[in-house]
Amino acid sequence: MTNLVDLTTQSTAFGIPLIPLLKDSFYGLIGLTAVLIFHGAFINHITMRFEISTDSFIRASKYNRVFFRFYLAFLFIALIHVAEIFIWAAYLIKLDLIHDPIGSLLFAGSCYTTIGFVADILPFGWKSLAFFIALSGLFSIAWTTSIMVGMTNTYKIAWKLKYKYYDPKNS
Repeated sequence: MTNLVDLTTQSTAFGIPLIPLLKDSFYGLIGLTAVLIFHGAFINHITMRFEISTDSFIRASKYNRVFFRFYLAFLFIALIHVAEIFIWAAYLIKLDLIHDPIGSLLFAGSCYTTIGFVADILPFGWKSLAFFIALSGLFSIAWTTSIMVGMTNTYKIAWKLKYKYYDPKNS
């Protein structure tokens, strides 16, 4: 049995252990996919609710409600990102890679935000999982940025209408 274990851990290409990398990549892609589906489902729901409600508020000249929905949407979007860090932390614990929940949360948050303030505490054979956590954070934050640009435009329209700096008939 030890010969088989040695053989799988020693199979390399250009000095990279293949079996651990493939295993790590498989589980990383599962986590990445799950987090991006979670992100997409919730951010699209928030975006659609924001657009529908703010359109009706602007038509009814209820600009303060547009502002409130804007900040509320931003709060919910921030909570989505926090939840995604918790998802990664739970996944790391479920895979039995990190036993300390706080350590798992800090590591997941460090990778997700790509700040890297926590040392790599993953065991050998799982080191590249950090890349998948970082990729999910990069994609999610980029996605969020594009959504927030659209929301900011709606906010600006409401602000200009409220303070009489905008005429929608001339746009």
